[in-house]
Amino acid sequence: MVKTINAWIGAMRLRTLPLSLSGILVGSALAYFFGAWDILIFSMSISTTILFQILSNLANDFGDSQKGTDNEQRLGPDRAVQSGAISLFQMKIAVVVVSLLSLLSASLLIFFSAAMLSSTGIWIYFGLAILSILAAITYTVGKSAYGYFGLGDLMVFLFFGVLSVMGVFGLYGESFRGILVLPAITIGLWSAAVLNLNNMRDVDNDRYSEKRTLVVFMGATNAKYYHSFLILFGFMSWLFFIVNLFMNEQNGFLYLALIPSFWIFRHLKKVFLIKDPISFDGELKKVALVTFFSSLILALTLFLT
Repeated sequence: MVKTINAWIGAMRLRTLPLSLSGILVGSALAYFFGAWDILIFSMSISTTILFQILSNLANDFGDSQKGTDNEQRLGPDRAVQSGAISLFQMKIAVVVVSLLSLLSASLLIFFSAAMLSSTGIWIYFGLAILSILAAITYTVGKSAYGYFGLGDLMVFLFFGVLSVMGVFGLYGESFRGILVLPAITIGLWSAAVLNLNNMRDVDNDRYSEKRTLVVFMGATNAKYYHSFLILFGFMSWLFFIVNLFMNEQNGFLYLALIPSFWIFRHLKKVFLIKDPISFDGELKKVALVTFFSSLILALTLFLT
């Protein structure tokens, strides 16, 4: 029983959850900064995002195992179906159940936000919820899984960055503000950088399994330059965002949100020195944590000062 529970916890890949929450923290904190706040909307946003991420993780386990991409040559942590701890059928059922829970959570989120949305806005958000569920599943599941055609980076940028930051901001009844673009770009690019590290780690097996990620298309060396773009452009966007906020708020504590991001320069140096692909796994975790802690410190600053 304990072994089974541990297998399911492992399949959910809880270490990926902080990254998925980054956009929600920033979007919610900015809504609070501009005078809008609702604890129910915040709570349900967190719940919905966590369920979307867990759904994505389970669906990836299912899809990659079904296609044979998860095999003994894969360098990352063992997947639940690959290891035999969970059957393919059990994982399929889990994907269906979590999809329904995600839809329920998203529906409750929209319900709590309905008073601050137009009727058109309500339907747009409901459509985005359906789209998020489909995107989480079809990354690796199905014959046209977009993760197998080099589109994973773009979708991560859109869903983790643009939709997460701007989408949750709108749920509080706030209209679009230009300043949202900067943190949306940062979180989107750094989230794509996490995926890029994952794909650099798995490039040989992905190529063998015909999973055509961007790294497979561009090659290992070019992937490192692409990674530099994701990290550095994300940093510049985050810097401009913090400076812009400071000019409006004159709150020096805002600059604390820059502290985690200074680690990325050391990270980039290490990425270019890595020769053994398995070493990318440790860097993957660090970029995810930099993104999360940058977002968390910003949110705490806006909430508490």
